[in-house]
Amino acid sequence: MGEDPPLAVRPPRAFEDFYRSEFASVVGLAFALSGSRSGAEDIAQEAFLAAYRIWPRVSVYERPEAWVRRVVANKSVSFFRRRGLEVRALAKMAIGRHPSLPDLPEEDAEFWATVRSLPKRQAQVIALHYLEDVPVSQIGQILGLAEGTVKAHLHAARKNLVARLGAEEEEP
Repeated sequence: MGEDPPLAVRPPRAFEDFYRSEFASVVGLAFALSGSRSGAEDIAQEAFLAAYRIWPRVSVYERPEAWVRRVVANKSVSFFRRRGLEVRALAKMAIGRHPSLPDLPEEDAEFWATVRSLPKRQAQVIALHYLEDVPVSQIGQILGLAEGTVKAHLHAARKNLVARLGAEEEEP
C-alpha cells in the first residue's frame, strides 16, 4: 500500500476497541464509494481483516483509522470492477429483472451515483471530505497523496459535480 504512515509514540490499541469505534463510519465510507449496502459491509470487513492480519504493525501507526480507510478506498475500485461483471452475468440469467437499489432519499441517491461516476480519486476525496468530514491533510495521508494533489482532486470533483448535477457552485 505504498509508504507506511509514521509511527506514533504510544502503546498499541486493542484491535477490538479499534474495530468497534471505527466500523460504522468505515461502512459509511464504503457505501458512499460503492453504492451497495451489502457491498459496503463486505468492503469494510475486508479492510478490517487486512488490518487485523498485521495489527501489531498497524496499531502503532499515528492514525490506524487512516490506513483502514485507504484500504476501503482501494477496495471500492475493485468492487466496481467485480460488481460490473456480476451484474452482466446476472442480467444474462434473468433478462427483464432489475436489481433492487438501496432505499435512499432520491436526492441523496442521485448525488452519490454522480459521485461514483467521477474518476476514482475524485470520488474518494469527495466521500472522505463530505461524508466523513476528513480534512484535506488527512485525506492525503489516507490515500497516500500530497495535500496539493488532494486539493486539485477536490476542486476538479466539485467542478464535475456542478456540471453533472446542474447546480450552482458555492463560493469557498
